[in-house]
Amino acid sequence: MAVLATLCYVRRDGKTLMLHRNKKPGDVHKGKWNGLGGKLEAGESPDDCVVREVREESGLNLLDPRLRGVLTFPAFAKGVDWVVFVYTATRFEGALGDCPEGSLEWVADAKVPELNLWEGDRLFLPWLDAPRFFSAKFVYRDGRLTGHDVTFH
Repeated sequence: MAVLATLCYVRRDGKTLMLHRNKKPGDVHKGKWNGLGGKLEAGESPDDCVVREVREESGLNLLDPRLRGVLTFPAFAKGVDWVVFVYTATRFEGALGDCPEGSLEWVADAKVPELNLWEGDRLFLPWLDAPRFFSAKFVYRDGRLTGHDVTFH
């Protein structure tokens, strides 16, 4: 059984909206910076999920989410595989609100790799701008990246 989830990097004026995961007790991502997203609910498509999750976490309503790739994380948390649909978005409506999972911040694109990211994020973030769709697997053990591979389609 795998957890299906979305991850979105909302971009504007050379900045990316990042979430510092610092509020939710027991969060496997505690202290890390991530894009916005979360688990698919019953009956949702990845597109439905990414729009809902970004709205719930930021108050923004995405107008152009673009699926860029799929990430697989075998036995990532508590031995459960995660499959994550990765998006970018540049158009949205609404005002930035408070996030129950952490602090939201517009970070200059050049500064994003300097944040406390998961090791694999530094590898796949440049792929978001690749002209081709990607499928990648990242293997973590005890919170450390032990291997990865990617295919571009």
